[in-house]
Amino acid sequence: MSPLDPEIPPAGEEIHLPGPSIQPALLAAGITLALLGTTIFFPFVIAGVILSLWVIVAWIRGARRDIDELPLDHH
Repeated sequence: MSPLDPEIPPAGEEIHLPGPSIQPALLAAGITLALLGTTIFFPFVIAGVILSLWVIVAWIRGARRDIDELPLDHH
């Protein structure tokens, strides 16, 4: 093993992956709704922006909660 190779975690160490979520699809729907509202019906813009902001805030809160649950020392 070369000194330039990255350190590989030991076997059995848990790798954190986020769980399944509908948030990416809801964010895409909110952005799409807002963009379509610019040409179809202006209240769609407002609804799309509100949905997008709500999803972004919820997504950031969830990510921060997941990060806070991680152990401080991974060694």
